[in-house]
Amino acid sequence: MVEQPPSTVPREEMTAAGLSRRDFFARATAAAASGLALAHAAPVRAASGQTDRSPLPPYGNGTLQPGIRSRAIASVNGMTVHVLESGHGAPGRPAVLLLHGFPELAYSWRTVMLPLAEAGYHVIAPDQRGYGRTTGWDGSYDADPDPFRILNMVRDAIGLVHALGYRSVAMLVGHDAGAPVASWAALIRPDIFRSVVIMSSPFAGAPDLPFNTANGAPMPRPAPTDDELDMELAKLNPPRKYYQNHQRTRGANDDMLHAPQGLHAFFRAYYHYKSADWKGNNPHPLKARTAEEMAKVPTYYVMEKDKSMAATVAPFMPSPAEIAACRWLTDAEVGVYVTEYSRTQFTGALQGYRVRRGSDPKSIAEMLTFSGRTIDVPSMFIGGKSDWGPFQTPGALESMRTRACTRMVGFHLVEGAGHWVQQEQPEQVSRLLVQFLHEHA
Repeated sequence: MVEQPPSTVPREEMTAAGLSRRDFFARATAAAASGLALAHAAPVRAASGQTDRSPLPPYGNGTLQPGIRSRAIASVNGMTVHVLESGHGAPGRPAVLLLHGFPELAYSWRTVMLPLAEAGYHVIAPDQRGYGRTTGWDGSYDADPDPFRILNMVRDAIGLVHALGYRSVAMLVGHDAGAPVASWAALIRPDIFRSVVIMSSPFAGAPDLPFNTANGAPMPRPAPTDDELDMELAKLNPPRKYYQNHQRTRGANDDMLHAPQGLHAFFRAYYHYKSADWKGNNPHPLKARTAEEMAKVPTYYVMEKDKSMAATVAPFMPSPAEIAACRWLTDAEVGVYVTEYSRTQFTGALQGYRVRRGSDPKSIAEMLTFSGRTIDVPSMFIGGKSDWGPFQTPGALESMRTRACTRMVGFHLVEGAGHWVQQEQPEQVSRLLVQFLHEHA
């Protein structure tokens, strides 16, 4: 397929809520005249993911390798989507789409993009809805969360693929919170997403509708909800809480954005604590989704009840020597996350915890539409050997391998990697992705 030309929308014209610069500044002036300080307006614009791009530094703060470009793609399911691309100079290449997780960015794929491009592919990594320099989403806590539901996130991916001039992609990859989006996209539109790689967060499959109950079959027993799990966790000594419930709360954004240790130190500790660099990460399957079993998981997933996320990760700040030895995430690279999240804040990114995970009734109703459907395109799972992510939902790995994916041709737990597998071990992950492409896509 022929690659589309870069977006012609000037960066300086991409302002809040799609306003022109003239209208944007007119409204700001009116607000000032009515006694509202512009300092109060700035966080609102940031939380809405609609900030003016003109004063921003180049994406990546100068850390991107030559061969990776940054650009904005207009009119994608109501958004202007910021993407990183590699292998874009040669028309007709098959496409590869990479979907990041939380708290990540398109930038999180920087070290695997060039190897994929060198293998002959046009590699595309967007800042997903709610993240980075993609605009057109409302990230305020009281915003309508429907745009962040799984079906609309699948539409985001389809819209981007079509905007770039492709009818299908050779491989779709999703990591962490990007994994369920990739999984559902492959299940719903196998004609577009011809193979899928699920990373760190296994796909347990579409929920089941009650079957044969009119003829006496028993109604299935519903799984414990996150709220029910939280009530049981609170009874433990010490009391605990499930991190996904915490991330849904109104205060989760300010907790991380205004971490007492500073945002840079928060990111450094959070990434370190969930990586293979923290030697306490020794994951194993859990017997059941009970409070007693879940309490075996580190506190970044099952937190102490009275602690915020910033307070949870603070004791795991690596030493100066450990930071200096961390080649997969330099201080300059941490600074990229600080730059982007300081501007957008976290609330838009956290919307997914409210509607794409757990037991949200509306989301479950949407997913039940696909009850009985499986992922039938070639699939592969990649996780870190030191990552608790594959085990945080007991039974999900087994369901993915035996039921949800009918053509799973690879399952890999990578040595020397925790949760951030493509960043911690990019050479191993790149090799696995290229081999999968050549053999199965």
